[in-house]
Amino acid sequence: MEEINPSIDKYDVALVIGANDTVNPAAVEDPNSELAGMPVVEVWRSKKVIVLKRSLGGGYADVGNDLFYRANTNMLLGDAKCVADELTTETLKLLGPQCIRP
Repeated sequence: MEEINPSIDKYDVALVIGANDTVNPAAVEDPNSELAGMPVVEVWRSKKVIVLKRSLGGGYADVGNDLFYRANTNMLLGDAKCVADELTTETLKLLGPQCIRP
């Protein structure tokens, strides 16, 4: 977190897979939140956020996450492994075989 947060606003896309509390803006922005002061990856500062998650439900702390409803966030709900595999397949189709690792 200490390494990525200072430069995260320079990122075009932050891909979040199966996380909730560790990317919750309330930890930084809401001093009354149960998560206040908890170290988090500030993904909401990137230009675009894509979250792969099973549902919109709360995480371990069962605190709502307004990241899911921000204008720069898209949710891809479903099994994260399946969705990630589909994203990889479709991306490689677009980019071509030169992007496939041996």
